[in-house]
Amino acid sequence: MREKVTWHEQRRRSPVDADVTDVESTKTPARRRSGGGRARLGRPLAWGVLIIIMIASLFPVYWALRTALSNNTAIIQDTDNLLPPEFTTFNFERVLTDQSSLSPEERVEFRADVAAVGGNDTDFNIWDPIKNSVITATLITVGQVFFCAMSAYAFARLKFKGREAVFTVFLSALMVPPIFALIPNLLLIRDMEIDLGIFAIDMGWLPFADEKSGWTSTYPGLVAPYILMTPFAIFFLRQFFIGISKEVEEAAVLDGAGHTRRFFQVILPMAAAPIFTLALITYVNSWNEFLWPFTAGKNLEVITVALNDFRAQTPGTTRPDWSGLMTATFIAGAPILALFAVLGRKVVDSIQFSGIK
Repeated sequence: MREKVTWHEQRRRSPVDADVTDVESTKTPARRRSGGGRARLGRPLAWGVLIIIMIASLFPVYWALRTALSNNTAIIQDTDNLLPPEFTTFNFERVLTDQSSLSPEERVEFRADVAAVGGNDTDFNIWDPIKNSVITATLITVGQVFFCAMSAYAFARLKFKGREAVFTVFLSALMVPPIFALIPNLLLIRDMEIDLGIFAIDMGWLPFADEKSGWTSTYPGLVAPYILMTPFAIFFLRQFFIGISKEVEEAAVLDGAGHTRRFFQVILPMAAAPIFTLALITYVNSWNEFLWPFTAGKNLEVITVALNDFRAQTPGTTRPDWSGLMTATFIAGAPILALFAVLGRKVVDSIQFSGIK
């Protein structure tokens, strides 16, 4: 009769064979090893897709620069060339030149040079619109970030009846298109009767304004709809405030700190990264705003509205001043591009640090 051998006895009798069996059992299947080839193929493919997306994103910026460095007449005749036709830098000179500071003789010579490159001879001054854009964007950014931070702290830390319901209703405003509030806001700004002194400008161009213009074409009127708060900004900061440990505030409470002191001395310093990100996003959105300044600030033009001057056809021709328009557009967008180039990495890091999912 054959003797039955247990696994332990077999291992003691042939340890070498047992070890070989164990090693073979731990080998990686061939199917799993073949995944390395796909990984090596996927990395170049991913880089290729990213490069294509990057080129598609940056090409409009290059095309604006190419048009700005071209003769306006040659643009129509040479549309297939990727390089500037009849290269010239005079477009930047004429856009940046304030014609009001020129003498009559210099102005005649200047307009002759503008006509030589096929440009529009409009009295365009880019510095006043840039100044107006800087003032309005700065006021909106400072006010919106400050008030939204306080509102977000209230929704994150203060306990009151119906807090979640109020926050849900407040967030529902994200689904309302801004165009719906355009006319009500314009009527509200028009009916403002507070004396603004040097900011008041006659608004006779509005058909329903009559003799009263209110805050139209004033800095307070341009920033009023945005300076207090927006649902996105409050949601953005609230999510970060919720993630801050309550033990930090409890330690401040033991030191006798109230809500105001805790907000300014504890919460705001810890929320510097997301607040910086929100400020940058708000500033860019305010700088790019067009519809509201166009409607409520016709006599106080920001840069996005002032660019419309180049769309008018040059007298005696049938074409707009594309070179001047692209030059002014490139100059108007240069500060924003510089901000993202210098601070873009910090924005990404702060969003990751905020822990928003």
